[in-house]
Amino acid sequence: MVKLEYEDTFVKVAGILGDDDYIRVARALLNNPDATDEEIASATGLKINKVRKVLYDLFERGLIVGIKDKDPKKGWFMYRWKIQHDQVEVFLNKQRSVILRKLRERLDYERSHTFYWCGTPTCKKYIFEEAIELFFVCPECGNPLKEDSNKDLIAALEWKINQIEQENIKNSERKNSL
Repeated sequence: MVKLEYEDTFVKVAGILGDDDYIRVARALLNNPDATDEEIASATGLKINKVRKVLYDLFERGLIVGIKDKDPKKGWFMYRWKIQHDQVEVFLNKQRSVILRKLRERLDYERSHTFYWCGTPTCKKYIFEEAIELFFVCPECGNPLKEDSNKDLIAALEWKINQIEQENIKNSERKNSL
């Protein structure tokens, strides 16, 4: 994947959502606001079908808007595409909320269960209720199931949740200071 360390947030989001083609289309939109499909295809060297696929995906996610316009030469209708910069942050906040909810659910699950595992890397871990039904014997390899600590996973989940919450606090403080 292309390193996007100093890129515009819109380009970074496009890179997260898709491949290099998304990044090329996003950069073309940044460099040429109100560009048509054809202008973007020309600027990126991508086929028109691929450009349209990317544009429609970004449009469905609310990151760009298509403004219907009539081509003065041909008389056909076309769309001029424009980035909705204000919606990029909204999109990111929604994604953070979804991730945060899923991480909290997983943390609750990890905290509320005791896990058993045979120690074989390819074998699955079982919660207590499953392990007892299996008479504490791994059905995959036949080794005994022993209690397995998930404290490292719990610590990692807590760390990530805290990191996202701190990022949300910084973002809301930044918004309030504007």
